[in-house]
Amino acid sequence: MKGISRRRFLAASLAGGAATTLSVTKEAWGASSFDGYPDGMGVLVDLTRCVGCRSCEAACNKEQNLAAPAEPFDDMSIYDKRFHGQKRRTDENSYTVVNRYEKDGAKPVYRKIQCNHCNEPACLTSCFTSAYKKTKEGAVTYNSKVCVGCRNCMVACPFAIPAYSYSSAFNPEIKKCVFCHETRLKNGQPPACVDACPQEVMTFGRRRDLIKIANDRIRTRPGRYVDHIYGEHEVGGTAWLYLSDRPFEEVGFDTTLSKEPIISNVKGFLSTVPMVLAIWPALFTGFHLLSKKQDHGHGEHAHSAQEEDEK
Repeated sequence: MKGISRRRFLAASLAGGAATTLSVTKEAWGASSFDGYPDGMGVLVDLTRCVGCRSCEAACNKEQNLAAPAEPFDDMSIYDKRFHGQKRRTDENSYTVVNRYEKDGAKPVYRKIQCNHCNEPACLTSCFTSAYKKTKEGAVTYNSKVCVGCRNCMVACPFAIPAYSYSSAFNPEIKKCVFCHETRLKNGQPPACVDACPQEVMTFGRRRDLIKIANDRIRTRPGRYVDHIYGEHEVGGTAWLYLSDRPFEEVGFDTTLSKEPIISNVKGFLSTVPMVLAIWPALFTGFHLLSKKQDHGHGEHAHSAQEEDEK
């Protein structure tokens, strides 16, 4: 009778665990209506001013205590190297990278790449453990303690930014720019990369003010800039905004993105993914508990048999 009660208890616990996890999943996916903070901060990046000095990379590396790069930050030959035909991208040791874009002998354009800190982050709405958070200051932060390594965020991000850390098999994490939130942003200070830039490529301030500044530059300097602020409307808007004198598609930007948050288009499909991922942890937990109970039961039976033999 006790054995039956235990089985029923485990079955109820398993079902309850799955239901609870799925409930959290449903709530997390319902967050797709979140529209950011109107007073959030941002950074306006003027690509016409960047000379590719990599000072921003060095500052980020120091601020976030990242491992030293294979190529020193003063090594400009990095731009002449080819990475299997691909441009450099962020990874666990580089939260920001600068790439050079050349075309038809024209002056090269350098572009800084990092997390754009979307107003309505696809990484956040695709995460069923709520590992991501959009802060009131504008940053999209990440909590590795609740991350289960499903990598939904890597699939969902329209800018292909989140990078997976494979350096530790027992403690894998997602790595990306966090807008220097803990050390600077929440104290009203600009991120380290902005402070370190000698060319004043980046302007830090409230996002709504930066849009005005960008529009003023476009209006007062006709012909200098493409008449578009990248990030103002793309996928619902981003905290990082860009001005360029070259068509954005020529400098590595995806110009096919809609104005709607990316999650609006894929929510129906991706909602089935975390459902499966949510069930499995609960199932494995149940199996583990059941196995432990059975082993304990066998131990009790063996102990009783031994006592009978001794009698």
